[in-house]
Amino acid sequence: MLLKRLTIHLSLAVGLGQVEGSIWPAPAKLQTGDKVLFIDQTLSITYNGEFVRWCSFVNPSTSHRHKDQHDLGQIAKDTLNIQLPYTYGYTPAPGADYNSKEIVQAGVSRTLSAIFHKNLVPWMLHDKHADFEPDLYASNGRVTALHITQTDTDDEESPYTALAGEIDESYSLVLAENGMTRIEAETSVGVLRALESFNQLFYQHSSGNAWYTPLAPVSVEDAPQYPYRGLMMDTSRHFFPVKDILRTIDAMSWSKLNKLHIHATDSQSWPLEIPSLPELSAKGSYARGLVYTPQDLQHIHEYAIHRGVQVILEIDMPGHSGAIALSYPELVVAYNKLPYHWWCVQPPCGGLKLNDSRVDDFLDTLFDDLLPRVGPYTAYFHTGGDELNKNSSRLEENVGTNDTAVLQPLLQKWMDKNLARVRSHGLVPMVWQEMPLEWNITLGDDVVVQAWLGGSTIKDLVSMGHKVIDSDSNFWYLDCGRGAWLNFDNGAAYETFYPFNDWCSPTKSWQLIYSHDPRQGLTEDEAKLVLGGEVPAWSETIDSANLDMVLWPRASALGEVLWSGRIDPATGENRSQFDAAPRLSELRERMVARGVGAAPISQLFCSQSSPEECAFLM
Repeated sequence: MLLKRLTIHLSLAVGLGQVEGSIWPAPAKLQTGDKVLFIDQTLSITYNGEFVRWCSFVNPSTSHRHKDQHDLGQIAKDTLNIQLPYTYGYTPAPGADYNSKEIVQAGVSRTLSAIFHKNLVPWMLHDKHADFEPDLYASNGRVTALHITQTDTDDEESPYTALAGEIDESYSLVLAENGMTRIEAETSVGVLRALESFNQLFYQHSSGNAWYTPLAPVSVEDAPQYPYRGLMMDTSRHFFPVKDILRTIDAMSWSKLNKLHIHATDSQSWPLEIPSLPELSAKGSYARGLVYTPQDLQHIHEYAIHRGVQVILEIDMPGHSGAIALSYPELVVAYNKLPYHWWCVQPPCGGLKLNDSRVDDFLDTLFDDLLPRVGPYTAYFHTGGDELNKNSSRLEENVGTNDTAVLQPLLQKWMDKNLARVRSHGLVPMVWQEMPLEWNITLGDDVVVQAWLGGSTIKDLVSMGHKVIDSDSNFWYLDCGRGAWLNFDNGAAYETFYPFNDWCSPTKSWQLIYSHDPRQGLTEDEAKLVLGGEVPAWSETIDSANLDMVLWPRASALGEVLWSGRIDPATGENRSQFDAAPRLSELRERMVARGVGAAPISQLFCSQSSPEECAFLM
């Protein structure tokens, strides 16, 4: 049924010059046919005219994985003239000097591993008991070769430290009727995007040992509308093991998201190990071992780079810094002060002092330790700046007031120093919207502002000339609608807060996420300052057990809004849920097949039906 619906949709869309098929996010231009091609593990692969050096392990579940990358390299040399499809699990050796060929080689390995070992038999996308699979014994063609051409070499800083918009992610993909496939892209990141689209063309046959696409020939010309397409993880309110972060990076790359913002520390905990300040994590983490070591941080950054994702670390300050009080109490005011709502928006409160030279010394040490270690892998560092409570400064011995007229100049001086620290290490600072909008802090033209309160926020910021990331909590907060996480005593509090919703209820469904246009209502010049957007997942009620279900596939809806644009060029109108829902359902099934526990977007009946059969029509 799905293929029938796609055939109808595609035949109509070709005439409109816009075809979307099953690929997520929707390509800028896509044309498909109805010819079946099978793909074999004997596929011939070249990169810039050279045979890529692959070594295949037939059964990845039982085969030995070589941990020594030098051994893999020797195996590759030995098999240079043998056209084997891929090295299962190939990863470039650790270090920031690996080249684009290694990134592409790893990308091909993951793509073919997904096709041959982590694919789906798409029964759930067809009518009940439908006979949808191609005949294994018919004279169907074969995908015979994959030729990858990267037309430019990656710059030394790319894709490690490029700013949003400096990496060309465009690509073309052609799968001809004769089985010849060609990918062309300017950068290795563009190749990775093309490989993900290539992967989404194929399904597994229920026989278990055959894989096919029903959409040949295929032609794709694609590029993103926004250079910044992000997701935020909060590792302070709940700790996430490294494997959870890596799995999230994988899932991001499948939806062509390219920025992982890690809100690393807050008042609840400090899980980030700083060698020059060892007590920060020793006393600030939830338990021994629940920390991110420098080796963990390097691994996360490099793992992300292999997948075309840039990691942006955030140390929130001067507010949301209470955990520092567990090791350096002299630097912090109002830690765990009760009743908490006088001092912060959620317990245990605590902020860095605004007028204390000891804070300057601490931050110099912190940044001189941390930033040289992340600098080789990223362009940005997020310094926080949200929800600073004025009352806290009443407790600071060198301030003693909550008068904004007194606090604003102190905060301006404090922020000037902190932004200078970031710049001195070659990174671009990011801040939350309160700094310019609530505190009237003057920021440099380089600073990127993250907006989250909605309303006129984006318009206000771009009118001031700021580059902006949109994280509108009315549309894009993934943690909303999960209920209150605080407890309420019987009496006035119970009556006031019943039925105990969280502050940003209701849940932001994929449809709501999909509906938001971050550039709506802006002039052409203002719109250029919106770099993109980010879906935050604050972790008060999110941990390893439910992380995947909360994030996916709702974050993928953001991926299409920001990659493809909210407006469908075929119609000049907002993209339709009727078109998106079948493709998003399919993406969800692919995620599950690849090891991510994404939530269903609807009942199974709807994925086996036409969009109209599961619609509210008026």
